[in-house]
Amino acid sequence: MGGLLVIVLCVLVLVVQPHPANGSSRGGSLGLDGAARRSLEGQIGICASSVITWGYKCQEIHVTTKDGYILNMQRIPEGRVPSPSIRQPVLIQHGVLVDGMTWLLNPPEQNLPMILADQGFDVWIVNTRGTRFSRRHVSLDPVQPEFWNWSWDELVAYDLPAVFDYVYAHTGQKINYVGHSLGTLIALASFSEGSQVDKLKSAALLSPIAYLSYMNTALVVLAAKAFVGEITTLLGLAEFNPKGKPVSDFLKTLCTNPGVDCFDLLSALTGKNCCLNASTVDLFLKNEPQSTSTKNLVHLAQIIRDRVIAKYNYGRPDYNLMHYGKFLPPVYNISNIPHDLPLFISYGGKDALSDVRDVQELLDSFKYHDGDKLSVQYIKDYAHADFIMGINAKDIVYNQVVALFKR
Repeated sequence: MGGLLVIVLCVLVLVVQPHPANGSSRGGSLGLDGAARRSLEGQIGICASSVITWGYKCQEIHVTTKDGYILNMQRIPEGRVPSPSIRQPVLIQHGVLVDGMTWLLNPPEQNLPMILADQGFDVWIVNTRGTRFSRRHVSLDPVQPEFWNWSWDELVAYDLPAVFDYVYAHTGQKINYVGHSLGTLIALASFSEGSQVDKLKSAALLSPIAYLSYMNTALVVLAAKAFVGEITTLLGLAEFNPKGKPVSDFLKTLCTNPGVDCFDLLSALTGKNCCLNASTVDLFLKNEPQSTSTKNLVHLAQIIRDRVIAKYNYGRPDYNLMHYGKFLPPVYNISNIPHDLPLFISYGGKDALSDVRDVQELLDSFKYHDGDKLSVQYIKDYAHADFIMGINAKDIVYNQVVALFKR
């Protein structure tokens, strides 16, 4: 989902036995006939399949990063009832192994991009390199291992600057940012280095991922160990395709370990989500998961192993010296984020990926943040997926986001 992080590598079989809210199918129709919409999604872009069908304007946009990746974005410039005023831009970033479609699976009254558009914002949805609509490069092809030689460091160094620069150049306004899961990690890392803060108005971080010390389910621990070690030998530092046979075989092997319950992977990996809609979960499974690089998952696993937010560790001091000029990779110091940056952080009590104890460690980095610039929300019953697909997320979370951006 917007992001599911790290060991949501297993999201490929994400919901073997989903637990929707009371088994309901609330949330309205799909706009088009469900089967017709799902057919469209496999053939055309996100605008045509999931935005225009609801009566919104939408533009497909392509942005080239400085290292040559061509990223796809969707722009929803206004709501169904256009506002005459100047509209603030909002940039929305998903998590790992999914794409921007995950923000749009619920109907307009329940999904964040359309809620923001109807509230008078100019909405831009990002699709990270390697996902289905961002698999282009100026000189490389996805079949080449070189295409996949990146981790989330490159998302910080290249993807975020490219989309921030593009939106800022086309709107002339500072940007409101929304990230979920990995989308929060790359934002925190970027802002800690002073990158993009001159173009940033405020940021909403949903189910934040930074410290990962307490992601301690048996499946998470096994997968993290594998990604730091033997998975690179098994798959190489190339594409991690959740729908491919090597990854499927790898996951089946993990599931044979004692203490690993793969019967309900959604609950096992993300925590038990309280408020998902059965039809939305079905739609999610029609669209996700997406590819990422194996190196990206190795880097995420390193955070679990090393208990520090740092750049990619090449595993040998001489390699690190070659890349960084030092034997250990540099650390991202989250406390360097400007203390006057308006921030909203929302996290859940049932989230197995963004554990409460890890979030508390993250919040400790903001102990000197200006008191009136930091808003923190704790939702006892929410798990990782509820923040982007929950049927009640508008009332509980999104209204807070809108209030921050309008402040």
